Amino acid sequence: MNELKAYLKGIATYLPDKKLTNEDLANEYPDWDVAKIYDKTGISVRSIASKDETAGDLAFRAAEKLFEKCICKRDEVEFLILCTQSPDYFLPTTACVLQNRLNLPTSCGALDINLGCSGFIYGLSLAKGLIETGTAKNVLLITSETYSKYLHQSDRSVRTIFGDGAAASFISSKICDEDLIGPFVLGTDGSGAEELIVRQGGHRIPSPSSGTTENVSENAPSPGHLYMGGPEIFNFTLRVVPAAVKELLQKTDNTLDTIDYFVFHQANKFMLDRLRKKIGIPENKFCFNCSDYGNTVSATIPMALDLEIEKRTIKTGDTVMIVGFGVGLSWGATLIKINS
Repeated sequence: MNELKAYLKGIATYLPDKKLTNEDLANEYPDWDVAKIYDKTGISVRSIASKDETAGDLAFRAAEKLFEKCICKRDEVEFLILCTQSPDYFLPTTACVLQNRLNLPTSCGALDINLGCSGFIYGLSLAKGLIETGTAKNVLLITSETYSKYLHQSDRSVRTIFGDGAAASFISSKICDEDLIGPFVLGTDGSGAEELIVRQGGHRIPSPSSGTTENVSENAPSPGHLYMGGPEIFNFTLRVVPAAVKELLQKTDNTLDTIDYFVFHQANKFMLDRLRKKIGIPENKFCFNCSDYGNTVSATIPMALDLEIEKRTIKTGDTVMIVGFGVGLSWGATLIKINS
């Protein structure tokens, strides 16, 4: 039966100009050479926001590129969702600031969602709900992060992985007889919240009077820096992601063979290789492409989609499974039908 359905019309991405290479990192960590860093992460270069460049700035530039590509017009945007864990301010909502900067209609709804590596999946679920309940015909979903501002210079476990970047995705509507986005498998395990966290900065543990996350110690991370329990996050991922993939396949009467391509959150190559092998996904149907920009958290999946569509690895008519997982701890999976 023909009904109003949400679909992904287009994506534009933006990466900061500043780069952090494996050569740069090897100079800082003499016991890790360039080859070792790449072998552990699969990442050669990370895009890094400048000191005065915020997630709002990256989001603005990604959205401007979307308009320049003629994927949509400003006056078509009826709702703006910004997914970020590094907002410009505690308040007002950064999405509200972006509505004005982007010259979107004042009739446009706008909100932030604070979610990380699964944020694009959750944002798509919200956009689909807004569209298919008739609240909005067109939703601009932006994922933007500047995690580098949370990283301590001596913490190589995170500095070798994370980069900064943004992606702007336009979710529109059409009359159709099949779902073009969805269904969704979503999950949360807040008992693991301490495994990927910036403890200081909210009202539970307020920042020092300076209000910054600058180094309290030059030699060790402070509560204002990102802490990642790598082994625990790895084990969590190996536990929940294969189960989520299996549940989504069952929910949609699919198999691994009937899915054309798989785009997972681009965490690092070691983790993605283990997931691919454990699930049994063929290598030629599985994406890894963050080597030249790093793990950009909520922006990795739309960035990867944009690049694979541009390369024509993903083509019109393909069914793509996307899966996000990480900070929260949270995870999500869904299907996208490439329709344009």
